[in-house]
Amino acid sequence: MRLVVARCEVLYTGRLTARLPEAVRLLMFKADGSFLVHDDAGGFRPLNWMTPPTVVEEAPDRLVVRKRAAKSEDRVEIRLVEIFSDVTHELDATPLEKAGVERDLQLALAERPEALGAGLRLVRREWQTDLGPVDLMCRDEAGEWIAVEVKRHATIDAVEQLQRYLERIRLDPAKAGCRGLLAAECVRPQARTLAEARGIECVEVDLALLRNLREPDLTLFAESLTE
Repeated sequence: MRLVVARCEVLYTGRLTARLPEAVRLLMFKADGSFLVHDDAGGFRPLNWMTPPTVVEEAPDRLVVRKRAAKSEDRVEIRLVEIFSDVTHELDATPLEKAGVERDLQLALAERPEALGAGLRLVRREWQTDLGPVDLMCRDEAGEWIAVEVKRHATIDAVEQLQRYLERIRLDPAKAGCRGLLAAECVRPQARTLAEARGIECVEVDLALLRNLREPDLTLFAESLTE
C-alpha cells in the first residue's frame, strides 16, 4: 500500500464532477487498484475513491487515477502543492476473522440459512466487495440475490455498512436487484427504522436455537392452556 500525505486539490470527473479544495489529505493507493482520499474528519469514510482496476499516471506536480477500462470516463486528478510523506508498505491480505458470538452466529446461519427465510440457500460466506466482505451471500426460492450482514447487536452503523455493500454489489447488472438482510440477536429500534426506510429486512436470531441447544418457545400452546 502506498500512502501519500500532501497538500493537494482533488478533481473527480466522470458520471458527475466533484472538487475537493486545496487542503492536507491522505491519499491511499492499494495493491488491488483501489484509490481513496481521506481527511482528518468524517470517520472511516473516504472523501473520494475509485474502485479497481485503475491506472495511476504521475507527473512532478500531479497524480491522475483513472479506470483501466477504455470506455470509462472516471478520472481523479490530484494537483500536488506540497508532499509531506510518500511511503509504501507491503501488507498481508489476511481476511477478517470475527470472534465470539458474532462469528458463531455467522457460522450457524451459514449452516442453516433457511432460518432467515423459507427457501434461502447459501451461495458463499465472506462474499468480497471492494469495500469489504459481506458475511453471507444467499439466493431465495426465486433465485434472487440476498446480501446478509450478521451482527450481535445491530445498530445504525450496521445498516449503513450493509447499504454501502449493496451499492457496490448492485453495480453488477446480474445483481442489480440484490436485497439486503440484517441478522442479529438484537436489532436496535433506531436501526430497524432506518433499515425499513432503506428497504433492508431485519431478522432477530437466537444462537441457542440455531445450535439446537434449547427448544423454541411454544407461545401459542402455552396461551391456549391458560384460556
